[in-house]
Amino acid sequence: MSKQDGSQRQVSAPTVDSSTSPILHVDLDAFFASVELLDRPELAAHPVVVAHDSPRSVVTAANYPARRFGVRSAMPLSQAKRLCPSAVVLEPHFEKYRHYSRQVMAIFDDMTPLVERLGIDEAFLDVSGAGRVLGSPGEIAQRIRERVRAETGLACSVGAASTKFVAKLASGRAKPDGLLVIPAAETLRFLHPLPVSALWGVGAATEKALERHALHTIGDIAASPRSALERSLGAALGAKLHDLANGIDHRQVTPERVEKSIGHEMTFSTDVRDDDQLRRELLRLSNRVGERLRRGGLEAGTVALKVRYADFTTISRSHRLATPSDLGRTIYTEARALLDALGEHPPVRLIGVRAEQLAAAGGAPLALWETEPGWRDAERTVDGVAQRFGLDSLRPASLLSSPRGERLRED
Repeated sequence: MSKQDGSQRQVSAPTVDSSTSPILHVDLDAFFASVELLDRPELAAHPVVVAHDSPRSVVTAANYPARRFGVRSAMPLSQAKRLCPSAVVLEPHFEKYRHYSRQVMAIFDDMTPLVERLGIDEAFLDVSGAGRVLGSPGEIAQRIRERVRAETGLACSVGAASTKFVAKLASGRAKPDGLLVIPAAETLRFLHPLPVSALWGVGAATEKALERHALHTIGDIAASPRSALERSLGAALGAKLHDLANGIDHRQVTPERVEKSIGHEMTFSTDVRDDDQLRRELLRLSNRVGERLRRGGLEAGTVALKVRYADFTTISRSHRLATPSDLGRTIYTEARALLDALGEHPPVRLIGVRAEQLAAAGGAPLALWETEPGWRDAERTVDGVAQRFGLDSLRPASLLSSPRGERLRED
């Protein structure tokens, strides 16, 4: 597939026929970095990395000039600095990213009710029913790009195709700031030269297995007997890859996407031995998870704890709640119990909390814990303050002196 630095960018001619390409994949370009550059436009042509500038930090995002040096998200910041010594490091601001994401998603909703959000910065749209009012899929895609630019100052890339899989590949190929339409009749011509790694579901291990059978491109897979792929890869994966390689993808754009889990984790600047510090961090992370649950109208059935030690050994533990909850305090109580159950432990590099087995709020009676006076009202008050003044504008007293270390990561 195309490199992530935009060096293999491909866009469509304005005259392309998009009538058979009603599925759009819209992806904001280098979203976090682009949002930060709205306040620092003088840096737009310079390599920019979004990260907390500390020894343990990892790259949250990088703009395209930085990517051309090999800088990638999730890369250790120290490595990014070695690859690109001239890079400017900017602190991330997640409240800004959520703000601009809401603006962009509202633009999508104006175009069609069939919007499937994939995260904070991308979505699928089915515009097959919008043609009479808004024009062809290509015209709608161009209108989206123009509105996003005009209303937010951000750039997005759009892929238009007859299937979700091809639309997503096309948007990646169009980056940055481009539109690539793949008419249905051109699907196989577009797909078949691409490497097998571009197929949805092909990771490193599957790629090696395919290469052992001399299957290097999507076209090689398309030409292989389905039965041979099923024997080599298993019935489900073999059949799926054969279908995708032949342009077959029956998935529909689904407006409601149910979150499977919500989590936050923290990588410390220096390894932590102090259990009190770990508990304070658990409280902060748990409150963030609770806030996101309430914002999404969800409750957690299970709380999970993740601990990574200095030697990178990672421990995961989980516990099912007696009654689903969206309260940070309840999540913290369970997470702390899981931490305490670990007993003596080596220095901790990373700690994380995750809410799992999510369901719509209100589906179960309140637990005894949650009927204790104050907690639910207190957390809703904090939600209101955070919405007006930003996260961490109001915090528990025990967190007022809490060292921050490396800023949390959410997913």
